[in-house]
Amino acid sequence: MRRFGRTVGRVVGTTFGTAVGTTARAVPGVMIGLITAGLAVGVGELVAVWSGPQTAPAIAVGSAAIDLTPTPLKEYAIRNFGTDDKPVLLTGIYLTLAAIAVAAGILAVRRPMVGVGLVAVFGAVGAWAALSRPTARGGDLWPSILGAVVAGAAMVLLVRSYQASQSPEESASRLPPWAQDRRGFLTLAAGAAGTAAVSGLVGRTVVDKRYNVALKRSRVRIPAPATRAAAIPPAVHPNVAGLSSFITPNSDFYRVDTALVLPQVDPDAWTLRIRGMVDRPLELSFAELLNRPLVEHDQTLSCVSNEVGGPYVGTARWIGASLADLLREAGVQRGADQLVGRSIDGMTIGTPVESVLDGRTGLLAVAMNGEPLPIAHGFPCRMLVPGFFGYVSATKWLVDLELTTFADYDSYWVRRGYSKIAPVKTASRIDVPKPFAKVPAGSVTVAGVAWATHRGIDAVEVRADGGPWQLARLAAADTPDTWRQWTHELNLAPGLHKLEVRATDATGAVQPEQRVDTVPNGATGWHSVVITAA
Repeated sequence: MRRFGRTVGRVVGTTFGTAVGTTARAVPGVMIGLITAGLAVGVGELVAVWSGPQTAPAIAVGSAAIDLTPTPLKEYAIRNFGTDDKPVLLTGIYLTLAAIAVAAGILAVRRPMVGVGLVAVFGAVGAWAALSRPTARGGDLWPSILGAVVAGAAMVLLVRSYQASQSPEESASRLPPWAQDRRGFLTLAAGAAGTAAVSGLVGRTVVDKRYNVALKRSRVRIPAPATRAAAIPPAVHPNVAGLSSFITPNSDFYRVDTALVLPQVDPDAWTLRIRGMVDRPLELSFAELLNRPLVEHDQTLSCVSNEVGGPYVGTARWIGASLADLLREAGVQRGADQLVGRSIDGMTIGTPVESVLDGRTGLLAVAMNGEPLPIAHGFPCRMLVPGFFGYVSATKWLVDLELTTFADYDSYWVRRGYSKIAPVKTASRIDVPKPFAKVPAGSVTVAGVAWATHRGIDAVEVRADGGPWQLARLAAADTPDTWRQWTHELNLAPGLHKLEVRATDATGAVQPEQRVDTVPNGATGWHSVVITAA
């Protein structure tokens, strides 16, 4: 019995000692991995000062990830994270990098070249991602390559220092004496970590300062438009608390795009090319664009990713040059049926040429709600064509217009399963009361918005609990290109109630009941809210 006890004790002791030893080896490996990953990112940020913010390793990988993400997953991200989808993506990239770095560091303690190999893979992926962008240049790969080289060298140095601190007789000849003990290893680790932090901070700070065009934007003066929009009737907005403002403030206007970092376009260097199937290719500077007769126009813009009752819709007063006039100056050739707008970051959007030339107010917009376009909304120039979802009509950071055909070219979102042509669908939304609100029983004010851009809204109906539809009171109309607000009074008994809304556009088309997903050309269905009257 005593012998059995001693045997068990030895087994337990050996197991415990092995676990402690394994943990002891893992901690330095984790440290080495995270520090070298920080160096790769930090040095990459620093090198991006010369090659541009979009070439920094995490940004390059994130942008490539956006392009490679299947459409259903993109829609899921927009639906669940909204305008926070990009920070969520970047957070995921950094966490993935950290996990790979930890594995690389732990492996490197035993087999340094395996860890360095993982660092090299990270660098190669970053370089590939940077070069995969439509606007890539050869120098875009350097942030990822140089970051990986510095990280790999640091990993070798740190691993050797750690090994020397554990077995000085094996590694003494490889390092200076001060780096061969525990204190030397920690000094090296602290120095590398500091270098990673400083390089990343300096790189990001300089990049933000060097490429930020906010100051130049603040100096832009938009000339008075030659064609002014009519004054918005005061009665367009019922006085109901919680109802969306008729004109959406720039700070509240939705933003849905694929740009992981906002393109910073210098208006002094900006040019717009009009080319392809035209008789006379044109090129305009920003000053020349501002010198053209400008048009002021109110338009509601909506995103194809907007679900029934969703927030990705807003109305603004825009100022810009006539898109149709420019195309006529260029001379559209017979057979050209698609106008492809290209953003400075490579995004492409295809618009039917006939809809640009049919009399609607299509603009090369330079101002939004009385100020130069916000950077997030396309400064210095974006395209707008009423009647279509943004993905086929509203190129931001516009630098190129190409006349071509739908048969010859598929734009970015079309290649990902969306329709080539997508008119805005007749839609309506209940803003008041909010979902799951508790309201006093009796007379309850219901209010909201309805839109059918370029067709206009003729009627809105509301009902409670599946009862008969009742006509809502429409607010005054601005133009057919803007949404229309509405109100209605319902008499509700105490209890749970389901409120629904539907709209009828100026062509007589009634908003359909059937729920349809946002892909391939926009959602349909009646918006509803459930509330409690007490």
